[in-house]
Amino acid sequence: MGRVTDHLALLQRPAGELAQLVRDGEVSASELANASLEKIAQVEPHIAAFADIDVSGATEAAATIRPGDDRPLAGVPIAIKNNRAVLGLPVRSGARITDDLIAQYDHHTTMRLRAAGAVIMGTTALPEWGLLPTTEPLHRVPTRNPWDLGRTAGGSSGGAAAAVAAGALPLAHGNDGGGSIRIPAACTGLVGLKPQRGRVSQGPETGENYLVVDGGLTRTTADAALILDVLAGPEPGDASWAPPHTESYREALTRALPRLRIGVFRETQLEDATVDPECARALDEVLAVLSDLGHDIVQEPVALPIDERVFGDLFTDLFTDMASVQTRVLAAAGKAAGGGQGPVTEADLDPLGWAVSQRAAARTATDAWQTKFMADGFARLILATFAPYDVILSPSLTGPALPLGTIDAGWDDPLGVFKRAERWVAFSPVVNLCGNPAITMPTHEFGGLPVGVQAIGRPCEEHVLLQLSAQLEAHYRWDERRSPLAAGSPR
Repeated sequence: MGRVTDHLALLQRPAGELAQLVRDGEVSASELANASLEKIAQVEPHIAAFADIDVSGATEAAATIRPGDDRPLAGVPIAIKNNRAVLGLPVRSGARITDDLIAQYDHHTTMRLRAAGAVIMGTTALPEWGLLPTTEPLHRVPTRNPWDLGRTAGGSSGGAAAAVAAGALPLAHGNDGGGSIRIPAACTGLVGLKPQRGRVSQGPETGENYLVVDGGLTRTTADAALILDVLAGPEPGDASWAPPHTESYREALTRALPRLRIGVFRETQLEDATVDPECARALDEVLAVLSDLGHDIVQEPVALPIDERVFGDLFTDLFTDMASVQTRVLAAAGKAAGGGQGPVTEADLDPLGWAVSQRAAARTATDAWQTKFMADGFARLILATFAPYDVILSPSLTGPALPLGTIDAGWDDPLGVFKRAERWVAFSPVVNLCGNPAITMPTHEFGGLPVGVQAIGRPCEEHVLLQLSAQLEAHYRWDERRSPLAAGSPR
């Protein structure tokens, strides 16, 4: 087989295939890195997906990779969401106060991706502290959707999703604390897998995280399995971890999916949130396909065992307590790194970031522990409700990607933006509370916009979700779809 010469088109191929081409000597890691840098230069003015582009670091790393390299991501261009440390690059976490906060180490996800042979092209944009399901921090231009530049790419892993959907990367790192992988994946036509809580190390900064888990945004199910194989597993110092799977996730994709009992989580209980007809249609069509494939669909709808408004308030408290650590630690470190003095003030943060920090400061340690205690109890109720099903399907979002400016951090009532956001992402946070794995799959496209369907799995059964996704990918062939920007025609 001859050498591959159309390198920009090559970036549209799955990461696993690219690593094999590098391994076989049909394309070099340097050629892939240069192609990625060229595509980034083309699309970045349109989408603002990156926080930092590391030209020299990517070029130097790619030059060290040779044919015969048997690592799973050998030579594959990737980017790290900019709330995880990449040695020598700023750890901005979507904020401006951290512009001068330079990482002195690699986060464990970064370390594992490097060890797997991935070439880090830079870091991707997110909203300040990852607080919102859109990527529109007030101090920078918003990250735009490659399918429609007037719409959001989602958040908080919006930059990662935009870069992959624009064809600049075959896959990207992200993390998910309330839907932050699945939401942008649904907005941009990608596969977004939230692994089981504890599946991926949160080190070296923390031993565990109740809500957040790291993963990837990919075009194909096979690449979702690949990046999970790379990232899964504990590191020394982790306080807890999910029990290891008995085989690789890529191996699981070689096995036939058994007949599943599938529940349907169709409607949100929020009075002011309705599911867009096209999102409902996508769910119904997927259920019909799965029924034809031999799965058992339980038509009686799944309902959360707790009032969704109560759940939303609890989740806001839990999320606030978690996010406040960033404003107290990272913001203060960022201010000091930039030569600033004194405590972090309102002028240092976006309105939402400041409101969250003030709300957290007003809460006591007892408040925080009570919130965690209640969350554990609610999680058990949810798990009991989900237990009769192998998989539960829902819309990924209540509607397609929103127009820019619909949800941002500059409202007069900053904390009220959480209420506005939950109407759109109503099906996402529940699995962060109970810890189960979930995946959004880009099954449909209506009016030029992607629409996804979410599958929620049993605890620790990411392999079943991946097998289900592969079955649906074979039917819908979303791996063959391209955004207008990836195809060279932005709109």
